[in-house]
Amino acid sequence: MKRKIAIAADHAGFEYKEIIKKHLEEQFDVQDFGTYSADSVDYPDFVHPAATSVENGDNELGILICGSGNGVQITANKHQKIRCALCWMPEIASLARQHNDANMISIPARFIAKELAIEIVDKFLSTGFEGGRHQNRVDKIAYC
Repeated sequence: MKRKIAIAADHAGFEYKEIIKKHLEEQFDVQDFGTYSADSVDYPDFVHPAATSVENGDNELGILICGSGNGVQITANKHQKIRCALCWMPEIASLARQHNDANMISIPARFIAKELAIEIVDKFLSTGFEGGRHQNRVDKIAYC
């Protein structure tokens, strides 16, 4: 059974979303939450459903893309069980998984090459959480 991955983007990230989705579809069950064109949109309309799907366990992990990566990351992190990391290089994605148990990443489409975005996604999806000393820290992130 394929791992389930959520993906969403705004208009600035649409092209990257399509490229990443195509790259992943053979290996993963990718659920696309939009947007579905390069027409201007409000990113929370797509990020909230994607984040909810990860939060509820319908998707294991999530990938978000916008121009800077910031807006989608901020929105996703409003969800209690989401730990979304802004990643602009594979090493950041790896550490986000290993040390922070990040379950979503955001990618800044206007600042990195498409090939680098794919490397970041591949590293994120192939890296696990180390647990151990990091678990106690991750347990303290949620604030009620």
